[in-house]
Amino acid sequence: MQPASAKWYDRRDSVFIEFCVEDSKDVRIKFDKSKIDFRCVGGTDNAKHLNELDLFDAIDPNESKHKRTDRSVLCCLRKTEAGKSWPRLTKDKAKFNWLGVDFNNWKDWADDSDEDLSSFDKFSDMMNNMGGDDLPELDGVDEHEPADSDDEKMPDLE
Repeated sequence: MQPASAKWYDRRDSVFIEFCVEDSKDVRIKFDKSKIDFRCVGGTDNAKHLNELDLFDAIDPNESKHKRTDRSVLCCLRKTEAGKSWPRLTKDKAKFNWLGVDFNNWKDWADDSDEDLSSFDKFSDMMNNMGGDDLPELDGVDEHEPADSDDEKMPDLE
């Protein structure tokens, strides 16, 4: 058995782990309060995969779920303490070569506040409402003249 490659990310009330196994079969996942046990057969060579993780903090096994697709198995681990950030997935600080951070879904929500989010929304709306007609005039630029000599037509090749 070999570990399946996986990536994870943190949210306020859940932690997500995606086990990247294509065409997985016989998927078995056991959620415990402080552990997760992932097993399956998959890939082009029908390899047997096993991942056992001692989690950084406690989860609610009854509220944790998983979803299998043709490309991966996504697990949603419900935190027992919502709002508490996980600096890493595992209890130990050990690095696993099969485990990485899912930067496409990562969000540093611990620093966010409702005020910051509303300010961001206002800024985003302002940027969307800006038009191109209000651009300042540039001194020394005439819109009817070419910007430089490179814009002139080149002679035809013979």
